[in-house]
Amino acid sequence: MNPGDRVRVDRAGVTNEGVLMPSSTPDHLVVKLDGGYNVGIERAEADVKVVESDVYDVDSAHSESETSEIEFDEALPTISLISTGGTIASTVDYRTGAVTAQFDAEDVLRAVPDLAGRANYRGRVVANILSENMTAGVWQDLAEVVAEEIRAGADGVVVMHGTDTMQFTASALSYMLDTPVPIVFTGSQRSADRPSSDNVMNAVSAVEAAKSDAAEVLVCMHASTDDNACALHRGTRVRKNHTSRRDAFETVGAEPVGNVDYDSGTVEFRREYAERDAVDLNVRTGLNGNVDLLKSTPGLDVDRYADMLRDADIDGLVIEGTGLGHVHTDLIPVVEELTDDGVVVAMTSQCLAGRVCDRVYDTGRDLLDAGVVEAGDTLPGTAKVKLMWALENLAHPADAMRRSLAGELQERSVPWT
Repeated sequence: MNPGDRVRVDRAGVTNEGVLMPSSTPDHLVVKLDGGYNVGIERAEADVKVVESDVYDVDSAHSESETSEIEFDEALPTISLISTGGTIASTVDYRTGAVTAQFDAEDVLRAVPDLAGRANYRGRVVANILSENMTAGVWQDLAEVVAEEIRAGADGVVVMHGTDTMQFTASALSYMLDTPVPIVFTGSQRSADRPSSDNVMNAVSAVEAAKSDAAEVLVCMHASTDDNACALHRGTRVRKNHTSRRDAFETVGAEPVGNVDYDSGTVEFRREYAERDAVDLNVRTGLNGNVDLLKSTPGLDVDRYADMLRDADIDGLVIEGTGLGHVHTDLIPVVEELTDDGVVVAMTSQCLAGRVCDRVYDTGRDLLDAGVVEAGDTLPGTAKVKLMWALENLAHPADAMRRSLAGELQERSVPWT
């Protein structure tokens, strides 16, 4: 019995079947189940049978991952792999036990030998940070690098990114770039050192999506807890809705744009999308950093926040209001002061689905009279990024918040199931 064999393990009335993986201790077996997860099983009193030998040559795969030699094939498309850091490019620091970002794009190729033969690759590193440290400046650098890769002939771009703030960066590039090729964000909820890591499937599926005909910014992550398919989410409609599940990302208020079947590599689209080569590359990376996002909650200290808003010297404010788009009534005069001073104030909702409508209740009508702009069903984080971009690039940024620029504002809201 060797690592790579398919085994059936019976212990304490429980049967597990899968591929035997290397184990760090002689007292335990590690078995990769068909669903993608690994289980650790104490060897004591375990009845182990080999179902099939050499299903997966672990030693050979490890050797291949060390070389990272992927030859150019003129018959294959060219995909640019751009690394910004995050868990998909992370490993464990065994001094502290912490997961740290320390791989570059070439390391991703070595770590995911399944990428070989699917495309020709170019690797670029824009940043090597965890996504909680992401900044607007990195967004701008990333957009410029993506544009350079497209000009150099890349048929698609895959951006490796930490999952915690991926939705913000995907939104930023959705506005900053008109793209003739797919730009696909992917990441990993669990680092390669963990038995249940999702890095291989997400990376492979993202490359397949980058070879597809959907020329827009997409996020490619697990569609379920199994290792069978990845969902493709529009960059301006996606949200991370779970801290640790592999299928943490969801398209809010609609189905994903499509999905990638992991076994076959087939990309299937369920909704309309921007087609490859439909537009010429256009880059507008200007961002206004003087935009804040305020979440309205019960118990909010109105006086303190009023003083903060008056002193903030901001150019834009996105409010994550309650329900249909409301705030404490005592805050409305402050909002009116801001709009009178030329600050664009856009209203979104903290509800996970639906759209704002400030014409139903008195508070909403008072907010409209105070100059608030309704942002429909635009997600609050996306609205902040959009306003940052609109203030720098459009003549009428307030009007832009009322209409869809990159699929962020849907024509209608439907019941969320």
